[in-house]
Amino acid sequence: MSKIHLIFDWGDTLMVDDKGQPGPMAYWPNVEWVKGARDALENLYKKFPIYIASNSGFSDTALLKKAFDRVDGEHFFTKIFASKDIGFEKPDSRFFQFIIDDLKIKPSSAIMIGNDYIKDICGGKIAGMKTVFLSDSNDYEKYPNADIIIDSMKDLPEAIEKLL
Repeated sequence: MSKIHLIFDWGDTLMVDDKGQPGPMAYWPNVEWVKGARDALENLYKKFPIYIASNSGFSDTALLKKAFDRVDGEHFFTKIFASKDIGFEKPDSRFFQFIIDDLKIKPSSAIMIGNDYIKDICGGKIAGMKTVFLSDSNDYEKYPNADIIIDSMKDLPEAIEKLL
């Protein structure tokens, strides 16, 4: 079995995205993890390479790293990909293809984890990845591109195990 690569969305998947704050998250007065995200990463990062794939808005890769550094989280990630640096945004297939090519992996060896069904889950599925959707709804008929739906990041390690 080939190595599995975990690719995470950033805002509201790992870090709370306060839409009321201006500019890059790295400079916000308050920066915090989504509930359960840090514990999930603590469980997963020693077993799998973990990446960020973000439609990062104001932030380039350096600013994403700075935001994670503020919550002592940069060490979890093997590499961070920001749409601002790539030139394409999710769900554009070129965004996902850039990451796949950069990592030199097969799409089937990647699991895309995110909270936006169209951008993260549909985009990842079209690229050939497995998907974990963070959502309050577990309606698989409504979200057919989600391989697994979780309502809390605390459930992510178990969801990953099910996909292996």
